[in-house]
Amino acid sequence: MKLTIGNVYVKDVCLGTENSFVDGILTINKDDAIAYLKEEDDHITDLDIVIAHPGDDTRIVPVIETIEPRVRMDDRCLFPGVTGELEPCGDGDLKAFKGCCVTVVGKEWGSFGDGVIDMGGEGAKHTYWSKLINICLVGDTDEEFERHEQQKCNHALRWAGHRFAEYIGKIAKDLEPADTEVYEFDPVLKRDDARKDLPNVAIVLQPQSQMEALGYNDLLYGWDMNRYLPSFISPTEIFDGCIISGSFMPASSKWSTYEFQNFPTIKEMFKYDGIEYNFVGVIMSNLNVALEQKERSAIMVRNIALNLGVDYAIVTEEGYGNPDTDYVRCQVILEDAGIPVVGISNESDGRDGAGQPLVVMNEKTNALVSTGNVGELSELPACATVIGNLEAMNRDGMSGSWGYDEILGKSARDDGSIIMEDNNWFCGDHISGFSIKTMREV
Repeated sequence: MKLTIGNVYVKDVCLGTENSFVDGILTINKDDAIAYLKEEDDHITDLDIVIAHPGDDTRIVPVIETIEPRVRMDDRCLFPGVTGELEPCGDGDLKAFKGCCVTVVGKEWGSFGDGVIDMGGEGAKHTYWSKLINICLVGDTDEEFERHEQQKCNHALRWAGHRFAEYIGKIAKDLEPADTEVYEFDPVLKRDDARKDLPNVAIVLQPQSQMEALGYNDLLYGWDMNRYLPSFISPTEIFDGCIISGSFMPASSKWSTYEFQNFPTIKEMFKYDGIEYNFVGVIMSNLNVALEQKERSAIMVRNIALNLGVDYAIVTEEGYGNPDTDYVRCQVILEDAGIPVVGISNESDGRDGAGQPLVVMNEKTNALVSTGNVGELSELPACATVIGNLEAMNRDGMSGSWGYDEILGKSARDDGSIIMEDNNWFCGDHISGFSIKTMREV
């Protein structure tokens, strides 16, 4: 499978009365875009588009999703099973607007999986999104059935975000890309002889899928991953929109759709494919609730790896807490099968950093990469501009923030300043590979 991504670099984004791209300036017809998105989903009651730039004294909250605007050159939808009919992903040509993202924001209401982005100041370092021009789609819906629930599907706004990314991406269709990324994934059983002496390496992905009620989990070709069993997938499918983010996972632990589209760890594996190792693909697993479900998935991952002839594996999870049991069990069963594993996740050590990092620990997980501690506190001054609603941090059960603490008070203070845990930065631990965090010995 061969996937080609032509990159068009955006210097600035403006709102206007037409859609265009001239001299690096992306102009979006605001009224037309809003009318289109409302027509597609009559549950949307209020919608606005606001631009936030790197360095702006702006705080965005509650953030629901981020997506990269793209277009398929064959006119296929970006996200099969979500924004259009089911079709194969993983090969063909597309173009992507780089340096910007669609950021979906609740105008009034937040949810457990929603987070915070600071575009400037000390808070900017906590997320990758502060480096991008955020095309914020700020909205509200009539989904009253979940208005006061801590866990929200946020279906209408999330789907609107994916449609909006597709809408913007079409502006790039006839543009000449500045550069091109090419990802070729040859059939595993038909590779050249030069690879025979290289070790076989696979990556095991464990996307968020543990909500047994449907509508909250990541979707693979539009299929709720709570109803999914591990299987083999080409890494080019991941880049090409076969999977979108869900609404459930605590904010800093999430893989947004933008991260799936650009998954840095997978890109790094392509970089050395055929040179230092033979990259044999993605084993797409899941995260479960019951122990029997967890064991079933681990067994299936093991057997797929053995049948692919995997010599080494990376295992990475979207989340922490209960999912740690899936994460550790998968590593242990692979190690027991003679396949050394490197694990990539964040950790939950408490506010003082002294706690047990994972819910389950095992001496066989001896090569773990940490992307951050969800319990670490951030205390930041007010920003001049808020896109969304700060009160969602106090009221709506967002992970890592609270309405009352006898020592710390509430997360969003009356003067606009905030105090919260790392948990609340949107995708802040960037387990996919965007994380710039490091560690020091103390």
